[in-house]
Amino acid sequence: MDDFPDTLIAWRPAMLPTVARVLDLDVMRRGLPEVVAGAAQLERPVRWVHVSELPDVAGMLQGGELVLTTGIALPEDREGLARYVRELDEVGVAGLVIEFGRRYFDTLPRALVHAAEQRGLPLVALRRELRFVAVTEAVHALVVNAQLEQLRTSEAVHQVFNELAVEGAEPVEVVRQVAQLAGRPVVLENLAHQVLTHDPAGRPESELLEGWERRSRGVRPPGRTGYDPRSGWLVTAVGARGQDWGRLVLVTEPGPLPVGTPHPHAMLLERGAATLALNRLVVRDRESLERQTHRTLISGILTHSLTVSEVALRAQALGVPLESRRLVGAVLRQRSGPIPAALEAQARLRDFTELAATAIRTCRLSALVGALDDEGVGLLIALGSQQDEHSALESFAAALRKLVTDGSRDASAPAPEPVIAVGSSVGSVRDARRTLLEAAQVADAALHDAPGGRTASYYRLPDVRLRGLLHLLRDDARLQTYVERELGPLLAYDAEHGGQLVQMLRIYLDQGRNKSAAADAAHLSRPSFYDRLHKVERILGVDLDQVESCLSLHVALLALDAVRR
Repeated sequence: MDDFPDTLIAWRPAMLPTVARVLDLDVMRRGLPEVVAGAAQLERPVRWVHVSELPDVAGMLQGGELVLTTGIALPEDREGLARYVRELDEVGVAGLVIEFGRRYFDTLPRALVHAAEQRGLPLVALRRELRFVAVTEAVHALVVNAQLEQLRTSEAVHQVFNELAVEGAEPVEVVRQVAQLAGRPVVLENLAHQVLTHDPAGRPESELLEGWERRSRGVRPPGRTGYDPRSGWLVTAVGARGQDWGRLVLVTEPGPLPVGTPHPHAMLLERGAATLALNRLVVRDRESLERQTHRTLISGILTHSLTVSEVALRAQALGVPLESRRLVGAVLRQRSGPIPAALEAQARLRDFTELAATAIRTCRLSALVGALDDEGVGLLIALGSQQDEHSALESFAAALRKLVTDGSRDASAPAPEPVIAVGSSVGSVRDARRTLLEAAQVADAALHDAPGGRTASYYRLPDVRLRGLLHLLRDDARLQTYVERELGPLLAYDAEHGGQLVQMLRIYLDQGRNKSAAADAAHLSRPSFYDRLHKVERILGVDLDQVESCLSLHVALLALDAVRR
């Protein structure tokens, strides 16, 4: 993707000659042109030059023409002149040029000048006779050159976006390209006017995103692509097959466009929107764009890649206000089952993330929800002052478990109960990282806990007890040394002989040192299981009938789980 920015440095829309540019041509200056009305509209683009003496010429025009006439057939009455100007203006002509010498000699009729001024139609008097064909040739040469330049630029733009489409570029890259080519901020939003991704094009991010949803709801130009002169926003719908899912917004300077002129960046924006729509169809099985955006914010919190103000601003634009809220981090993990293939694991994590987001919506909670790593989902839940934390978490846990259960009814095997771990609530975005990290630690520790061994529907640090403490200490060299001292010889024996003596020891301790129950749990005869326990004793040099030895080994096994995580 790094090669794309060099393909086209800047988007150059077709620069048709303006009325002012035409009047400045040598061939026009020979006629001593004088602007007598509509001087404020001389930047109107000229698409063509049309020479006509007909009073009803408007019916033959399409807009953007510069009309040249001697005025010899123009109406004489005030109403007729006003009607002539009105019809030209309504069809969108660029301007009207009248040559003196045939009908008018020193001045144009006041009614004609007044009507043009009222309409803002550029009205030019030529005090010296000109060859209209020379004017037509000169202007048409400029127009053709502008059209050729537009074709070259359009081809280059299409090349850029074709490469983005072929490469399956992420939406953030497509938006970045549109912003770079236009030199203007670009925002991709969903149908709820929440910002999915954006590029401020070097401008302050706060200026672009502040109050975005409110501002965006007030901009609804007609058609799939439209320009709103009050805000300066150029907007186009994003979607395919009759199913729109967002809008792409280019933020420019407010103000009206020249009459009959499309926005110069309309084609660029539409090409970007088409690429976004195409890529969504091609990669429909990937993580949704909304989840990607949530994941980026959660990652930004955990890695410090985003500042506190950036997180708050972007989350607000996404429809998840974090400021002045109690924030609760949560991490969801699925208990171990058969190890799936990589693609299957990605699909399962994506589905699990979407279930979590659905549960949040079902409970009418506000939260960032995104994949935390390859195995878990992270949430940052924002609670209002009137919301009870425990009730909200219980409601979410119940909704999630129902969705998991309902989704597994058609599966060959029931889905394992998800682990829901929660960190301590915090009062500011600055502390959001702490609650997320604590939730992740609790989730890792709880993953090996027996389901149902807690009073609430979710885990907190006190619920994981010794496992939680060991997980917090898992990076401590002293804990790792303890594990090696207690279990090292047994781990080495299993590695060398392909045995399962560590597992036999774990089963024995999990069964409360009840040898008969442990043999049944290991699916072995009692003599065979007893023989394995004796081998464990010999390798470790311990007596498994001593409570303290068993306690030390049990702690070492729990620590081993924490270290391996």
